[in-house]
Amino acid sequence: MNSRFLKNIIFLLFINLLVKPFWILGVDRTVQNLVGDANYGTYLAIFNFSYLFYIILDIGLTNFNSKNIAQNNQLLSKHLVGISQAKIILSVVYFLVIFAIGIIIGYNQEQLKLLAVVGLNQVLLSFILYVRSNISALLLFKTDSILSVLDRVLMILICSFLLWSGLFPQSNFNIYWFVYSQTFSYIITLIIAIIIVLKHSGKLVIRFNLPFILMIIKKSLPYALLVLLMSFYNRLEPVLIERILPKDISAAQAGIYARAYRLFDAGNNISYLFSVILLPLFAAVIKKGEDLQTLVKQSFSLMLSMTCIIAVVCIFYSHNLMELLYHIQENESIEVYNMRIHESSKILQILMGSFVSISVTYIFGTLLTANGSLKQLNIVAAIGVVINLTLNFIFIPIFKAQGAALTSLIVQFATCLIQFIIAKRVFNLRLGISFWLSLLSFLVLITVSTIFIKSSSINWFYSFILSIVAGIVIAFITKMLDFKELKSLISSSVQHIKK
Repeated sequence: MNSRFLKNIIFLLFINLLVKPFWILGVDRTVQNLVGDANYGTYLAIFNFSYLFYIILDIGLTNFNSKNIAQNNQLLSKHLVGISQAKIILSVVYFLVIFAIGIIIGYNQEQLKLLAVVGLNQVLLSFILYVRSNISALLLFKTDSILSVLDRVLMILICSFLLWSGLFPQSNFNIYWFVYSQTFSYIITLIIAIIIVLKHSGKLVIRFNLPFILMIIKKSLPYALLVLLMSFYNRLEPVLIERILPKDISAAQAGIYARAYRLFDAGNNISYLFSVILLPLFAAVIKKGEDLQTLVKQSFSLMLSMTCIIAVVCIFYSHNLMELLYHIQENESIEVYNMRIHESSKILQILMGSFVSISVTYIFGTLLTANGSLKQLNIVAAIGVVINLTLNFIFIPIFKAQGAALTSLIVQFATCLIQFIIAKRVFNLRLGISFWLSLLSFLVLITVSTIFIKSSSINWFYSFILSIVAGIVIAFITKMLDFKELKSLISSSVQHIKK
């Protein structure tokens, strides 16, 4: 396994596991409990709506830049100026588009006000990700890893002060406090990231170069189309729930979906970190003509081991997790509360299947992106959009939020399978029969062990932890993970972190 990938993915996972679960399951969850399902559901729908058009802010510049700078470090200073100017222009276009479409689809004045702040946050985030793409392309993974959680650390500090300092009544907390804390955190993170990049870029010549900007945009368009299509089939569900269902239940259903989606998103954020490191690594290895087999196979094995354990355990303990995270709201009957918990737990079970599928695409989709196989990826993504829209318009009116989750599962599995087949053919990947037998035995054993442990008389929380530990042990027994390899990896990673 590529040692540099292993060292940095462990460090990246370590600091993200320290920060992001607390943000998502602590702060973000508390905010939803305080403001209610309807208000949070409206926020989530508007957030995902703004994200659908995120591609206008980036048009593939970040992926293009990460691949290009990883292979041509000397272009950093030239691209930094030109791409930054392009992104400023694109930000203006982005605001015009989201407000125009928001008005067309019927957003009221209050929803447009929230859209303005959420849209600003998307602009700031797009700049952060672009600046970070330069840092990761220079293979400064430790620095990029720290920046990947800095905004969340700042948000945790701000929201914790607002929520739990005692200086502000929790009853006064509203969704705007939440989004404003994100704005401030993004601004601070962006400033720090820019300072770091400027230290490595050398002297910058700042001048408006329209031909260069147009050239960069033209080269980025294939990436832009890919991100646009993937955004639609990855983020469309909450928007469609809020728009398709009757107004008296749409916001609440979006909120119920958000409760289960939060755990899915927490896991997805961790899986996404693989692609952040793998894209420049894959690009560099492909350019040098080095062997990809080991890096692909081991990253795939590690991803599957991690995601399958999480998915299986969450499926069997879904109801317990929902009860743990979400309590009965003020003036809510126990019958209504139980109904919400039941709906959310069912949605979580379905989304965990989506979680495994989308995590695998972070391996093979990233590999194809690094290779420049964008035509194939765009065709796959277009298929995903068609399936998503078709099934959502069928399932949501019938099954409500659960219909959206079912659509997500079908779409993510289909696109994952197609990307794997394409990558296998393009790179002539050979995982071997022994790998698939190990995977099959791993899945069977963790399912059986989880069922057995859950059926015991042990308190559910302790049995939940025990199920995870059992899954990790089984991963080693079935050779999905190798003890000697990880022992050496952890040792080298500790030395790397100390440096």
